[in-house]
Amino acid sequence: MKHGYLVGTIDVALLAFLAFVLFFIVLVFWLRREDRREGYPLEDELTGRLESIGGPMLTATAKRFILPFGRGTVTAPTAPNVGREPVDIAAKRFENFAGAPYVPTGNPLADGVGPGAYAQRAKWPDQDAHGRNRIVPLASAEGISVYSGNVDPRGLKVIGADGKVAGTVSELWVDRAEHIIRYLEVATNGGRSVLAPMAMASIGRGSVSIDAINAADFEGVPALGTAGEITRYEEERIVGYFGGGYLYANTDRQEPWL
Repeated sequence: MKHGYLVGTIDVALLAFLAFVLFFIVLVFWLRREDRREGYPLEDELTGRLESIGGPMLTATAKRFILPFGRGTVTAPTAPNVGREPVDIAAKRFENFAGAPYVPTGNPLADGVGPGAYAQRAKWPDQDAHGRNRIVPLASAEGISVYSGNVDPRGLKVIGADGKVAGTVSELWVDRAEHIIRYLEVATNGGRSVLAPMAMASIGRGSVSIDAINAADFEGVPALGTAGEITRYEEERIVGYFGGGYLYANTDRQEPWL
């Protein structure tokens, strides 16, 4: 007598293997449905025509997400083009074939091209666990100060990629959740007050170097809509502006090194 068989030659081990295979197949379809919550439907690269969403087996059912601090709700996925903010990017294909690189036709620092690309984030400030604005000027951040052993960049000249003076650091914007400096507020030579990402700055004893853009480009940094407050939408554009400078600020940066 053979032990372990349930019916014929089917035993517990075979059932466990078949259950695993079935689970794995279901898991693959579930993952493919879930990863279509953002960025779909796809668009044809040449015509802009919307591609098929893939049918019910590959399309996730709508899910509602409740945002914290009374920000309402969002639903994903949405119907084609629903909730999409039109973006007019001043760029064209280098050649007319799918996958061809885009080259800027306007101001590449501000038009969302290449390394200057940005996401359409929410038009409200990032918040900490208590609902307060997370990134604020140092003067508004209680209990946070510059360590006495480090150089305080306030009052130092800001040097651009071309070696010229762009302005002076007038204030620091800090992250209240992580207690680090996120942005330097720069009073430009032209009388504007703009923010520069701290991650792109190098602080010395006598000056601050920001080699992402040239001194004159500081005059075009996207402005804040409300004094003392920066939204996620504005953060994307500011970081994108400086990020684009690493490729487009000077013509020699656009050429290969080898």
